This record gives sequence, structure tokens and C-alpha cells, in this order.
Amino acid sequence: MNEQRLYMAIQAALKAGVEIMNVYTDPKADFEIERKADNSPLTIADKKSHRVIVEELAALPYPVLSEEGKEMPFDQRAKWNELWIVDPLDGTKEFIKRNGEFTVNIAFVRNGVPETGVIYIPVKQELYFADEKLGAYKLKDIASVSSSDSVENLMTHAEKLPYENEKQQDEFLIVASRSHMNEDTEHFIAEMERTHAFVKTVSKGSSLKLCLVAEGLADVYPRFAPTMEWDTAAGHAIVRAAGGEVYQAGTNVPLLYNKENLLNPWFIAYPEKMKQ
Repeated sequence: MNEQRLYMAIQAALKAGVEIMNVYTDPKADFEIERKADNSPLTIADKKSHRVIVEELAALPYPVLSEEGKEMPFDQRAKWNELWIVDPLDGTKEFIKRNGEFTVNIAFVRNGVPETGVIYIPVKQELYFADEKLGAYKLKDIASVSSSDSVENLMTHAEKLPYENEKQQDEFLIVASRSHMNEDTEHFIAEMERTHAFVKTVSKGSSLKLCLVAEGLADVYPRFAPTMEWDTAAGHAIVRAAGGEVYQAGTNVPLLYNKENLLNPWFIAYPEKMKQ
């Protein structure tokens, strides 16, 4: 069942990527940008991606909590022990800027814990996929899968995460949000500089920050700014499957999902779990 769920999520993400790129590469497209209640942008690509993903995931009996879907009241969601959490286009601002750093995020969550995660980067045709029982992987140059394909076959062609010996051993790498470098984050970076000899900070858009942690290329990702559950669920699942964890800031308690308030607390992601 784990492989079936993961394969369906991969297939949905790739098909959504096609829809997004059809809009992204259309020289006549104006993206049909709207503003949501929180003033964040919404484009026609968000909507098309959402529709494709919901259609693809409908083959399995799990509800879908999507950023672009109808918001469900908590008294209804509270009954959902198993669900998909989806961001059809994570990084809409990056999409509008055309810098390529946007993704499709799909996670399967059971009892608040993200067990399966898929992140697809349409511009690069790079796929991160993970399951807590199968591990975490990265596959390059993929735009589609066939009906005869399988997770096992994809795993044989993918790179296992985290990478081994890819990181400079004397370097402490902090990954941070390009657009949310605030005072709390700067204070955290200053603390790391006091305890590590060579600290480097790298900025990335959307969920790619969590992917860097899963790859083992980043030592820490502090996020002291607002995020929603659909921003982090897929990346969190990939980090977990790669041996790391995403903790509520200042605690050893991981982020949980399908909460009454879908806003995440501040968090810190590490490529290795804390020792209890």
C-alpha cells in the first residue's frame, strides 16, 4: 500500500507539473493573477495543478487538504486520521518572477505524521520522493511515468538520500528563506557563528529548503516566519525518510498536521533526529 500511495502521488505531481509548465512557457499567458484573503497571489497555474492532483488522488479513499481547495471546518477534518496534504504550486511568487524555484508538494499524513512525500520541480524536471518505510530519493530528468512503471523501478534510477560525502566537512551550512530573513533568523545565524568555525548561509525558494536538509547538504533550516501545513508536509516527510526531523522551535516535538489551526509554529529542520 505504501508503494501504491507513493506512486500515485508521483504520478499526480508529474501531471501537475505539465499543467504548470504549459502556463509558465506560454508567451501569451498573463498568469491570471488574483489575490487571496491573505494577499498572497493565486494564478491559473495553481488552479490547474490543483484540479489535476485532486483528480489523480481520487482513486484512493483519502480526503485532500489543499491550499487551493475549499477550506474544511475542523469538526469535519478532525475525523480525518489519514489524508493528503497538497500545495499545487508552492512558490507562486517565484513562479510569477519566473526564477524557476517553485514546486508541486504532495504528502500523505497519518495521525498527524507525514509518512509519504513528493516534491517536483517542473522547470528542472527533478523529483524528490519518499516514504518512511522505503527511504528518500531524488530523481533527475523525469517528466512523466508510464502505466507499467513502478516505485521500485524509479528507486533503481534515483539517488538515495541523504548523499554521502557530498558536503564540506568543516562547513556548517544554514539554509534560509530568501524572502523571510528577519531578526529572529539573523539572531539564530549569529548563534551558530559563535559555535561553528565556518558558517555559510544559502537562500532557497519554496520547499527546496527542506530538500537541502534531506539531501544532507544543509546542517539546519530555521524558519521563524509563518508557514502553512501544505508548505511543509511533503518536505517534512522527505526529511523524515532521509533520517532527519522538523521540530517545533525550542522543543524536541516534531511538527504535526491536520491541526485545528493550519498555521505552523516556528520550526527548525535538521538532517538527523535529536538524541532523546
